[in-house]
Amino acid sequence: MDTEASPFESSEMLATFLTSTPLLSMSWSLCDRANTMPSQGFVAEQMGSVGHLAFSGVQLGSGPDPTSGRNLEPLVTATNGLFFPLEHQFDGEEGGGEEEGKEPVLVHAGFLRIFLSVKSNPNFQNRMLNMIQNSKSIVIAGHGIGGTVAGLCALWLLSYLQSISSNISVLCITFGSPLLGNESLSRAILREGWSGNFCHVVSKHDVFPRLFFAPLAPLNPQLHSLLQFWQLSMTSPPLALLAEKLLDEGKSQIFRTVLASLEGLAKAEQGKNVTCGFWPFGNYFFCSEDGAICNDNATFIVKMMHSLLLNSSPSCSIEDHLKYGYYVEKASLQVLTKTSFPPAELPESSYEAGVALALQSSGIACQDESVARPAKNCLKLARRMGRTPNLNCANLAIKLSKITPYRAEIEWYKATCDQSDAQMGYYDSFKQRGASKRDFKVNMNRYKLARFWDNVINMLDNNDLPRDFHRRAKWVNGSQFYMLLVEPLDIAEYYRTGMHRKKGHYISNGRERRYKIFERWWKERPIKEEEKKTRSTFASSPKTHVFGPEWRKLESG
Repeated sequence: MDTEASPFESSEMLATFLTSTPLLSMSWSLCDRANTMPSQGFVAEQMGSVGHLAFSGVQLGSGPDPTSGRNLEPLVTATNGLFFPLEHQFDGEEGGGEEEGKEPVLVHAGFLRIFLSVKSNPNFQNRMLNMIQNSKSIVIAGHGIGGTVAGLCALWLLSYLQSISSNISVLCITFGSPLLGNESLSRAILREGWSGNFCHVVSKHDVFPRLFFAPLAPLNPQLHSLLQFWQLSMTSPPLALLAEKLLDEGKSQIFRTVLASLEGLAKAEQGKNVTCGFWPFGNYFFCSEDGAICNDNATFIVKMMHSLLLNSSPSCSIEDHLKYGYYVEKASLQVLTKTSFPPAELPESSYEAGVALALQSSGIACQDESVARPAKNCLKLARRMGRTPNLNCANLAIKLSKITPYRAEIEWYKATCDQSDAQMGYYDSFKQRGASKRDFKVNMNRYKLARFWDNVINMLDNNDLPRDFHRRAKWVNGSQFYMLLVEPLDIAEYYRTGMHRKKGHYISNGRERRYKIFERWWKERPIKEEEKKTRSTFASSPKTHVFGPEWRKLESG
């Protein structure tokens, strides 16, 4: 039974834990202050060993045209390596490694320009330098457009801290912010293990976080009025009344367009290609007057955005963007209130209790089946998908044990060649091999091992494995062992078949993608103290050192 396999639904508990800390209220307080100081663009404070940075939702003079929502730009072409870990996407080459048919990492061009403008500000540079020097943790926040700037700032900071091997922790909290980039960006963030560094607070009705799921070109005038209304509401409330009158006619059109687009995405089959261009990343904290839920599954997030908007209205979808202070305060107070069920409605299992709490906290009435049923299905889907990567990893471990004999036979082949009277070594022996049964079997084992490891890479590309998979010692060491043992045979085959005459030398034109990835895993692995002192028998053998870069240069000299 599914509920027995995973007996807890924890999205409501995660949200409760977050609201029990001062992070949300403190971050919103700074965002609110930044909104009243749009000329500066951000505020920064140092509180002990924690640095706080908040970006205004009113970015004067640099705000992007909201109708340019589909203006996505490759991250690598515009940032000169600022986001290097996201740009090279595992292949160890900046901007490289994009598989055929897959998009590069793309971000909203307008939001990127705002961030680059802020980053070039000497005042910002000085405050960030001081914060990095004096902080153990840095919390970056932003409201609306300011949240997208905060997201880019956090990604840049995580990239920079990784390059200097710093242990400073980074948390980004956004309030009502629109989507930032495409699905490739989301995948890259997942692969770097940074998804947990982002918490996007989204109210039940707010249309802004949902806006980029819709085609924006037909909404050009309405979006200009909407952005003007929000900005005046934050800086000059009396003037906002005039902007609201201009917006009245466009509210319904914006609301209907976004809701229709979300409905199409929410009903799309699992695994179907996403065509909206933008995609969520990180954790989403959905808040309502009744509480909050938190989840990091992108498919769940899209479906939940749709479910929560079903009971909204054009006016609520606009006004809710300005009510995050109210929701944060309400959520903080609700932590002190014990939630209970009437005896007649007591759930039958801990899982059903968790689902009921999640629906209640998100403001969805269980009695309203038209909304409650899709929301329940969202929760079940997210729970099932959350378990899948770990199950896949366990199955891979079983498959790895099954291919171990293939690797052992190649090791035996190497040892036999090394001890033969000809003393040719297994590289030359394989390159000059004949039609013997032994040579045929070694070649077949080479193909089988390559198929297994290519499948591992494909699963990782599709986020079918745990986020930290490429940092786990079992797989880092296993892939390195495979690379050192088998790549010399691949090189021998490359030159044996004359591929160097067709494509060029192996290093620049013939090396398989998996080896570039495994080399990067090895370079970025966490090195423990005992690893520095103790080396495995295989790694300490003097002969195995020729498995490294020298093999790849052997025939290119």
